[in-house]
Amino acid sequence: MRYLDVPGPTRTPWSVIGLGTWQFGSTEWGYGAGFDGEAARIVARARELGVTVFDTAEVYGFGRSERILGEALRACGGTDDVVLATKFLPLLPLGPVLEQRAVASAARLGVSSIDLYQIHKPHPLLGDSSAMRGMAALQRIGLVGAAGVSAYPMARWRTADAALGAPVHANQVEFSLLRREPAAELVPFAVEQRRVVIAYSPLAQGLLTARYDETNRPSNAVRRNTAWLPENLRALRPLHDALRDVASGHDATPAQVALAWVVHHPNTVAIPGASSLAQLESNVAAAAITLTADEHDGLTAAAAAVRRTLGPRALPALARDLTSSGRGPFGRMTV
Repeated sequence: MRYLDVPGPTRTPWSVIGLGTWQFGSTEWGYGAGFDGEAARIVARARELGVTVFDTAEVYGFGRSERILGEALRACGGTDDVVLATKFLPLLPLGPVLEQRAVASAARLGVSSIDLYQIHKPHPLLGDSSAMRGMAALQRIGLVGAAGVSAYPMARWRTADAALGAPVHANQVEFSLLRREPAAELVPFAVEQRRVVIAYSPLAQGLLTARYDETNRPSNAVRRNTAWLPENLRALRPLHDALRDVASGHDATPAQVALAWVVHHPNTVAIPGASSLAQLESNVAAAAITLTADEHDGLTAAAAAVRRTLGPRALPALARDLTSSGRGPFGRMTV
């Protein structure tokens, strides 16, 4: 495992490969109630392999992900030596609401302090002033270590800083070969300010694994969108071929190379999910791959060509708080 050289919410260093836990307790991923035991094994193995960053949210499984993750971490050593992150869904982004939701998340996680507490999505109508006053209050009493945001563009990240009156330490954004926009502004800002970009969906929900084509499409509810149409999978072939070519030189898989491309960027942590020990171990092994400049640039060029072919509407609808039931990011939620 490799680790970032940045200050963090705890003395624990940030592993460049973390574990995203959207699928824990979320039936739309197809894992069902019996997945809890496998989730505990995945978390335990992740810790053995040096993973320190574990990310969840109150909306994942409507609180079940937080409970499963907290129980799993306590069963294999506790939470003192990890960076435990969760997120507040800002249906109403007011300070008192954020404070109440943080207390509820901490209770589900079974912790007295949340290392990184993130605002899950910028509210389209309301700013961050009130929510960040609540965040500052939580930091003063020690319930929250570091403040974070998610899916914030550069200008909104700076605005959140001003609202908090202190650095907003991390920004969790969609970042992959098919979504390269964070590399332009967010990553350089993170480097300059010694902050962290957390990359969610670093494999574009499986599009970058090169496992699927027009004759072999995934079936779970999260992936039923236009990105998986046969014509789009055919258009991905040149990028899959480029990933396979680079992978052959590293004795790796295309998925590992796609993850290595993400964490090739400084101050960046990728948080792929894992549904099995084998998948977790494969993801973690990507940290050991060092791409050459030519490999990185070649993959970037191949991905850019595919993006021009696909167009933006053909890519996955990756809003993490959308579920198969059709609830939108600011729809009704009970936790």
